[in-house]
Amino acid sequence: MQPAILWFRRNLRLRDNSALIGAVESDQPIIPVYILDSLDQGGASRWWLHHSLADLDSALRESGSGLVLAAGDPADVLAKIVQQTGAAGLYFARRYEPRGRRDEQAIERALDDSVDIHGFDDSLLNHPDTVMTQGQTPFRVYTPFWRAASKLGEPAAPQPAPAEIRFAEHSVPSLRLSDLQLLPATPDWSQGLRDSWQPGEAGALHRCDNIADAVMNYAEDRDRPDVDSTSRLSPHLHFGEISVREAWHAIRSAEAQNHSTRGAEALLKQLYWRDFSAYLLYHFPQLPDTPLRPEFEHFPWLDDAELLRAWQSGRTGYPIVDAGMRQLWTTGWMHNRVRMIAASFLIKDLMIPWQRGAAWFMDTLVDADLANNSASWQWVAGCGTDAAPYFRIFNPTLQGTKFDPDGVYIRRWVPELAQTPGGFVHEPWRMSPEAQEAAGCIIDRDYPGPIVDHGEARARALEAYQVVRSTR
Repeated sequence: MQPAILWFRRNLRLRDNSALIGAVESDQPIIPVYILDSLDQGGASRWWLHHSLADLDSALRESGSGLVLAAGDPADVLAKIVQQTGAAGLYFARRYEPRGRRDEQAIERALDDSVDIHGFDDSLLNHPDTVMTQGQTPFRVYTPFWRAASKLGEPAAPQPAPAEIRFAEHSVPSLRLSDLQLLPATPDWSQGLRDSWQPGEAGALHRCDNIADAVMNYAEDRDRPDVDSTSRLSPHLHFGEISVREAWHAIRSAEAQNHSTRGAEALLKQLYWRDFSAYLLYHFPQLPDTPLRPEFEHFPWLDDAELLRAWQSGRTGYPIVDAGMRQLWTTGWMHNRVRMIAASFLIKDLMIPWQRGAAWFMDTLVDADLANNSASWQWVAGCGTDAAPYFRIFNPTLQGTKFDPDGVYIRRWVPELAQTPGGFVHEPWRMSPEAQEAAGCIIDRDYPGPIVDHGEARARALEAYQVVRSTR
């Protein structure tokens, strides 16, 4: 019997994998393939991908076959494998970003009619074309999108991994995982990632098994970076090590078990925000580079390279911002509230274009998702479809005081401030010289003073916003 190609993309799992299940049910022997392409970018996410592929390859070998690894244009690679093996079927999960959709169209052109192509909608709760306004136009604001999407009903129950997978005997050459060069070269900066994460399906399922703890307290504590109250499922969902259906049903199960409706609803809304971000990129492909409110193309950015470097390295002098940026660099992840604070500071205090921040996050986040990252940065900048007003400017000191009241988060990630007393941890520049000496932290020697005055920066940003308003 002619084989079928199972093309893994952002569905690096065996459990609840629609493309895998479809291929198994076809009764064709399977050739499992992963193709590295230009969509897989960013140092931290490449590190994660290496370990996720290793985990998937190990799981497949336990079932009887290793993963064929390739690199290049997917249409060219798949057409060559069809030519080598006489494969009669192709099974894959669809992607919704512009490049992924173009790849799928190119594959349809490259493969002749002898290959049956089966694409599966497997990475979102709902396909982007199924959630539309009454006028059949895309939603541009999250809340009405969420209301419409949540009325479409619950996702199907997750399916177990196939009990048996029949693999094809083939001679398709495979690259070694090391050939993909996903791990950092010398010096190796990934120790913090290794200490923080377990990439792969087993790690994803472990996180999901513990989601009840997140559901219990999520509504009350989700904005507290000093409290471990989030699911941290985002990188596992991004690489498809767990299905969004599995996460949805796990949250509902935890809700029923713990009677935590508020926490469950708040966490489910994060899954729908993930859907909404993909939805925006699907309907507005300019999202990663161009403000969706065109008047923001006239915003008078400053784009100072030295200030950008200070922000990237966690040396702004504002402790909550610096704690977040250092957590990001060390672990490849940052608490969501702190992401908003750090993004607001870059855009509104430093007046650096949001695209610079989005690019840094794409390089340093293990959950670097083009749609989610772009939509979130545009939201903070106030130039997206679901725009927070530009004049909503976070005060980083007040945000730190409110959401890290005892400075636990700051002291962990900014060790220079570990001995700083009381509320001074949020405003260390206000310490007297004697207090600085006692705390072992001399401002502008051990830790920088503020690189901008927030009050002056806020006034400057509001003045710049008038330029935008005048171009409407």
